[in-house]
Amino acid sequence: MKDFTIHTLDSAPEESREMLEATRRRFGFLPNLTGAMAEAPATLKAYLALGEAFGETSLTPVEQQLVLLTVSRHNGCTYCMAAHSAGAAMAGMDEEDVAALRAGTSLQDSRLEALRRFTLDLLKKHGRPTAEDQEAFLAQGYTRAQILEVLVGIAMKTLSNYTNHLVGTPLDDAFAAVAWSPPMEHDGASATEEQE
Repeated sequence: MKDFTIHTLDSAPEESREMLEATRRRFGFLPNLTGAMAEAPATLKAYLALGEAFGETSLTPVEQQLVLLTVSRHNGCTYCMAAHSAGAAMAGMDEEDVAALRAGTSLQDSRLEALRRFTLDLLKKHGRPTAEDQEAFLAQGYTRAQILEVLVGIAMKTLSNYTNHLVGTPLDDAFAAVAWSPPMEHDGASATEEQE
């Protein structure tokens, strides 16, 4: 039952208002996701803190968006796929890479592909990648610290993906041009994800 409110600055609980105002200043509008999360100030606070922490990792902005898109596609989150398709373009990600991530197909760049595969390994194996999975990631020049940093992105996007599933968050006009739909109804993995 999706009877959640997409809060505005006026309707949000008092504890959420300052966080929403900061978000509005940052983006120039108040994303529906944060309006939905505002119902539970602790959830909104956790999401914003994870986003800030992920932004402080050693992963580049393009690599961060790659992780967020990979998680969102795996979870079938239409809202976050659109939002991070726009974010990836703003971060300077190649259009072909954005298209491949939206389709769930391999990337041409071996380093970025290693990051995509490792993120999927963590998701599909519930945080238990094999030694071979980890070595393949490290062989592309990533570090053990970055193995743990990917987890921050996974935590951040799992929180927002699941919120959007529960709430049925409507897509903001700002992301309408890059709307995304999963290839089929699924329960945790997209139809074309096997093409990794």
